[in-house]
Amino acid sequence: MSREIEVRGQTVDNAIEIGLTKLGLNRSDVIVDVIDEGSRGILGLGAREAVVRLLPMTPAVPEQKAEPAPARPTPVKPTPAKVAPTPTKIVTPPVPPQTPVIVQQEETAVTPITSEELALERDTAVAILQTILDHMQIEADIHTAVTEPDDMTGQPINLIEITGPDLGVLIGPRGDTLVSLQYMARLIASHQLKNKANFVIDVEGYRERRKQALARLAERMASKVIKQQRPVSLEPMPANERRVIHMILRDHAAVYTQSTGEGSQRRVRIHPKR
Repeated sequence: MSREIEVRGQTVDNAIEIGLTKLGLNRSDVIVDVIDEGSRGILGLGAREAVVRLLPMTPAVPEQKAEPAPARPTPVKPTPAKVAPTPTKIVTPPVPPQTPVIVQQEETAVTPITSEELALERDTAVAILQTILDHMQIEADIHTAVTEPDDMTGQPINLIEITGPDLGVLIGPRGDTLVSLQYMARLIASHQLKNKANFVIDVEGYRERRKQALARLAERMASKVIKQQRPVSLEPMPANERRVIHMILRDHAAVYTQSTGEGSQRRVRIHPKR
């Protein structure tokens, strides 16, 4: 796997594109560390280029401080019961809402779930995903597993993993398509179950690779904050990825984290403890 590189460009986006070309990778395959957003200056005076560092995501490798990978999901066959969501509703999922409130750690209250409810949620999720894949004419296998109780909610979670060849279309740039797929499937399942669904969908281990890459980024940026004794902002991330950063650094002795910004520009900011 290619090593991390530092790239300059006229803008942040331009620098990222130059770096991706050099690495031969897609946007979803790297973590972006914005070192300097650059400046146009005044009438051309004082202008400077944007500087970014691209960290390629590597296959899951045991890390000293990274959380352990979940147990390998075991294959299951989709429930024979027919699920027939309307195709027009499937292809136009609503956009997940964003919360513009600054928080130290992002938590979601979860109602305790029984093993029977977990099993029903799992079977419903598998059937919904199989229907979606059939509509998209994608050949793939669906596997399921139950995670250990979440360290913030104390509840186990259904993990639904999709495997197969050429599934990048289900991940999308920076995992955006995967986020939308999960949001849509949860919405349909919640409607069918008359209860909130909280299962997690992964494609070819993307989430675990991303999680470990984010853990490495969090540790590296924390060291940078300690050395420079000034706050550092990370690139905009969805809520689940910001939560990973918060969790990795929540017990750190020298830094603390906050989520700042609004909408798609919401990001984690790491501060030194005074």
